[in-house]
Amino acid sequence: MKHERVLREFREADALLDGHFVLSSGLHSRNYLQCARVLMDPKRAARLARALAKQIRETVKGDIDCVVSPAMGGVLIGYEVARQLGVPSMFLERVDGTFTLRRGFELVGKPRVVMVEDIVTTGLSSREAIASIRGFGGRVVGAGCLIDRSGGKAKIGVRLSALARLNIETFAVDDVPEDLKNVPAVKPGSRGLK
Repeated sequence: MKHERVLREFREADALLDGHFVLSSGLHSRNYLQCARVLMDPKRAARLARALAKQIRETVKGDIDCVVSPAMGGVLIGYEVARQLGVPSMFLERVDGTFTLRRGFELVGKPRVVMVEDIVTTGLSSREAIASIRGFGGRVVGAGCLIDRSGGKAKIGVRLSALARLNIETFAVDDVPEDLKNVPAVKPGSRGLK
C-alpha cells in the first residue's frame, strides 16, 4: 500500500486532523492522527493490517512466532496484523508506569516476536515495549506501525516497518507558533486535556 493511499484511508476516516493539538507528550502540533477512528471500520483495518503484515514479512528474516503490542493504541492493529500473519497476538499493559504481560500472556521458549503499534512518534513507547518483551524472554525480530510520525528519525533498536512516514512538526508549550496561539488547544487522545 502506497504512502498516499494510507493517508487517504486516514482522511476518509476523519483520522488525520488539522488544528491545534496537545499530544500525550505535552508537545503541541498542527496535526493529529486518531488511529482508533481509522481502525473502527473492520474492512479498513484489515486492508491496513494486510499491507503492514506484507511489509513485515518482507523485512523480517525467518519465522515469526507472535505479535506483541503496547496497550492501548497497539491492541487493535497488533491483533489484526497477527491475524494476517497467522500467529498469536498478545498485548502489554502499563502497571505502575512499566509495560508488563498480564491476563495469562506468556512468552515461552524464546519466541520470535514482532512488536506492533499504531503510531510511532519519538520511539519511546516502542523502546519500552521492546525492552519489556525481551525481559519476558521474547526475541524481538522486528517492529511495525501504521504511521511513523518521526519521518524515520525514531530509533527503536530494531527495524521498523511503517505504512507511511510523516514528519509532523511539534512545538514545546512555550514555543507555539503565532498562528496557533489563538487557536484553542485540543487533546483528542484517550488521556484528555489536562
